[in-house]
Amino acid sequence: MPEQGFQEKTERATPKRREESRKKGQVGKSRELSSIAVLCAGAAYLFFQGKHHTLELGRLMQRTFLDIPALASAPQRDLFTYLIGKTGDLLWMLLPLMIVLCVVAILANALQTGLLLSVEALTPTASKLNPVSGLKRLFSLKSLVELAKSIAKLFIVGWVAVSTLKAAFPRLIPVTYQDSVSIISLLGQESMTVLVKCCWVILILALLDYFYQRWQHEESIKMTKQEVKDEHKQTEGDPMVKGRIRSIQREMAKKRMMEEVPKADVVITNPVRLAVALRYDPLNGRAPVVLAKGSRRIAARIREIAREHDIPIVENKPLAQNLYNLELGDEIPAETYQAVAEILAYVYGLKKRNPAG
Repeated sequence: MPEQGFQEKTERATPKRREESRKKGQVGKSRELSSIAVLCAGAAYLFFQGKHHTLELGRLMQRTFLDIPALASAPQRDLFTYLIGKTGDLLWMLLPLMIVLCVVAILANALQTGLLLSVEALTPTASKLNPVSGLKRLFSLKSLVELAKSIAKLFIVGWVAVSTLKAAFPRLIPVTYQDSVSIISLLGQESMTVLVKCCWVILILALLDYFYQRWQHEESIKMTKQEVKDEHKQTEGDPMVKGRIRSIQREMAKKRMMEEVPKADVVITNPVRLAVALRYDPLNGRAPVVLAKGSRRIAARIREIAREHDIPIVENKPLAQNLYNLELGDEIPAETYQAVAEILAYVYGLKKRNPAG
């Protein structure tokens, strides 16, 4: 229908739509929240292990400077080997910090979206390689909103950092008259203060961004009423097709039921509206069972088949009504034993007097 493209998306996304969006990697999450988690984890790690790493780094630099005279006359191959070794020492020293940051980054994303592995977002497509589509994405409303958020975050965090340094400025003036250890210690303390305040501000901004991203994601996956109906048809089946299938199933069940009527011992009627066909096999059952039943046209067809196969038809309105409430294959209830026994005795008496039917 042409008007579907103009329908407003007012319906919440169905579970199927959410699952499809998740498979594509489209989930409501904030990159800012992951970034601030990594930043806070790094700050906490440096707060507890910063002194140790500073000493280790100082020793590494000291050894490197002491080795310079020997390296000046060393062959180029030895110099290259020496640089690789020092780089390995530096990476080994930073390895615990990198492990902590990687674990925190994974947890920050997992807490927002759960465990999600999707390569579809990385799959190259024509739209991603098309420069026109790239320009449209670059100047889209979403990109402009992200740009405005980045500028606002830069100004807010910058203002917090400048305000903190301005408040610490009186304590920094006497630094020039102190020894190098005191200078480094004071600068480290003030840097940590600025970092902690900036982390708090960025954390608040990240939480606001997280809720905004969740809202934006919910809006992007909303559906029109027609899309909900189409999806319901795909998952549950078209009502017209299902109705047709049920109709065919009823016809097949009725045909199988009619094929059982010739096996009946007697047909009990009401006298025109209802008909119930019974069969009693004393070797395989305790009581007679219902082979077929029906009302109006089906009842007429049961009586017609009974006449064709010389099956006795007995009129008993209360009994027919009682037996009609049973399901096919059910044994008759105990309260109908006497009435049915009398009818079967009458039928068997007829068969004895007329063995040829």
